[in-house]
This record gives sequence, C-alpha cells and structure tokens, in this order.
Amino acid sequence: MNIKQFIFRTVALGWFSLVATFASAQSIEKYYEKLSEFNTQYRTYYDSGQYDLAIQPLTDLIHYLDSITAFKGPEYDESREKIEQSLAYFKANTYYNLACSYSLSHQKKAAIAALENAIDLGYRDYANMKNDSDFDFIRNEKRFKALLKQIEQYDNLSVLKSAAPYSHEDTDSLPRFAYQSAEDVCLKHVREFFSLDVIAGDGDEISKILNILRFVHDSIRHDGGNYALCEFDAIDIYNYHKSTGKGVNCRHLAITLNEMYLSMGFPSRYVTCMPKDPNDQDCHVINAVWSSQLEKWIWIDPTFYAYVTDENGNLLGINEVRERLIDGHPLVLNEDANWNHESKQTKEHYLENYMAKNMYYIECVTENRFNPESRYRDTGSKYVKLVPSDVESTSNERRIITHDADYFWQAPE
Repeated sequence: MNIKQFIFRTVALGWFSLVATFASAQSIEKYYEKLSEFNTQYRTYYDSGQYDLAIQPLTDLIHYLDSITAFKGPEYDESREKIEQSLAYFKANTYYNLACSYSLSHQKKAAIAALENAIDLGYRDYANMKNDSDFDFIRNEKRFKALLKQIEQYDNLSVLKSAAPYSHEDTDSLPRFAYQSAEDVCLKHVREFFSLDVIAGDGDEISKILNILRFVHDSIRHDGGNYALCEFDAIDIYNYHKSTGKGVNCRHLAITLNEMYLSMGFPSRYVTCMPKDPNDQDCHVINAVWSSQLEKWIWIDPTFYAYVTDENGNLLGINEVRERLIDGHPLVLNEDANWNHESKQTKEHYLENYMAKNMYYIECVTENRFNPESRYRDTGSKYVKLVPSDVESTSNERRIITHDADYFWQAPE
C-alpha cells in the first residue's frame, strides 16, 4: 500500500490541532471539505489509471496549502511552529504522491524534482518509497537511488528497534484504568441499538470479539481525512456515516468498537499508537480488548480488520507485537486484513512498516466509557502515555507519563 492512500485516511493529530487552531478565523469544515475535494479528484484519476490528469489536483492542493495564511497574526505566535510543521507534513506527502503520478506518466525529471521536494519537506518513509511500484520508471536513476539512500536512516522498524526498553517504577500514585459496567444505561442502549447479541453470535468469547470487529469494519467506512460532525459515541458515529455517506477516522472507529465491547461486558480500550518523530503528524488508533478466556489483552484494529498471532496461532496483544517486532520474532497478520475491502494488508507493510512507526509511544484514556471524548465539549478525560525509559517527559493534570509497561497493561480489576 502506498502513501498516496495513507495520507488521506490515517488520523493526523497534528492536522486536527492545526484546523482547531484555525477555527477562530475560519471553520474547521472549510479545510476538511477542501482537502476532501482535492483528494476525491486525485483518487478518481489515479484509480482509473489517468495519471497525467491526477497531477493537477495534487498541484492545486500544494498551492492551497501554500495559500493558508490564517495563522500569521500575533495570536498564533505560540502555535505557529506546530502549524507550520503540520502544513509541511501534508505538503511533503502531497509532493510524494505528485512524484508517483509524474513517474507513472513517464515524466522522469518532474518525478525526481517532486520527490526531492517531498524529502526536503520531511518525507521519511523509507520502506514505502523503496517498495512503491509507482517508481519503477525512475528506480534505476542515480538521483532516485541517492534520495532513497538519504532517508534510509529513518527506516521505521530500525527506529523502533533502537528504542530504549521500558522500566519499572513506583506507580502507586498513578490512576488505575477503569471500564464502565455493561449495566450503564448508555452502554445498554448501544447493545440494544446494534443488536450486538445477534451480531456476536453463540460462539466462544474470541468468536464474539471477532464478529463484532467484523461488523464495525463492514458497517462504517474509514476516511482519515474526515473529522466527523457528530458526538463521538458509537450510535452517533454510526448514524453520521449512514446519514451522510462519509467515512470516519480511525479514532472514531476505535471509540465505536470500544463502546460495543464494553456494552457486552468485555473490558476494552482504544489505544493511540504514535511515532517517535514529533514532526510526523500521522498516528493510528486501534483497540485492546481483554480476553478472560486467554487472560490477556489482544490486538484488534477496526480500520484494517486486523488482528495478530504468533507462529502457533496464538492471539497477541499490542505490547507483545511491539516486543516481537523489536526482537525479530515471527508475527502473523490475518489473511483477510484489509482497508474498506479495497486494499489488502500485508504483514510487511502493516506491521513491519506502518505500525512499527506508530508504536514508539502508546496512549490510552484512563476511564473507558460511553462518549469519552467530544467534538463540542470538554469531557474531562485523562490519559496515560507509555514511553521508553530514556524519554524525559513531564506529566500534567490531564496526561500522565509512565515508563512501566506492567502498570500500563495491567489486567482489569
């Protein structure tokens, strides 16, 4: 899977904070609508093989990003650096897609120039660029090889392997993770609204967990470029998709699945997986659901209908997958992992490249419940972030930092 697909469909927290900063001057919706407009034009041409026509909407998008001036006033002094980093991230990936389209159109010099711009702006996905078949036309060019060599140091799996280990620490003062009872009136409504007992089926616990995963993946389209205009709970997110036809981002899919699991009595978290690079605006949100049958957390990803096992077929949790990536132990991705039933996922791309990048830091909300976040109001949620032992970061009232994986992945009480 190439970055041209990812840029518009993964959660980019930097972009969300960027448009939120702009909200006082111009509406958030304006930016998303414009982004989606360029993306739709581009994808229409690219998917139909009209690569020469795909060039124009990408060029227009770059000009659009260059034209954004809403943050130039003195009121944005404190956030200007972050905003500029966000814009550079989107421009870098747009230039990458532009290079792909030029290469597929057999415009060698333009392709190399666009790729140079992408890397100058911070494009770092070595594995994707190395394996992207769109560059077959220019792959043997000296300049392409030099550009590839230039970003080799940023190989995602290598960066993860270089991370310091976690460490034990005194966690007595840190909050315990909580899971709302399935008897809560809102969660009971979720269970009834979706007829989850029917969807889960009569099989064992693992079968029920996977059946509910399949339902969410099949019922709600993913679109990382859309920040849904609804409350962030399972019912509102589902109704938003059905009424508008628009997809939702990976965070909203994971929140939806999380509430469904909680409503069925399965302790569950939605987990934000983040990269080391502070300038990388892309992250991914998946689920960890507790299996009392296996007595462990297991990896569940509604965006890609993905779960992971070891070489013997044993389901793995997020921390186990991370450890195996670092140690080089075998991992198996389910054969039917996919994005919106359009793109098949592979272990090499999904685990060893994309998720390897996005597992340097891991964050969860402390209280897993109905409607833990909101588009319109502050819900007061607190978060715990798990970081390598050599990372120095200060906790605050809303975000607690820990180096202790045993605390972070404690079994539900």
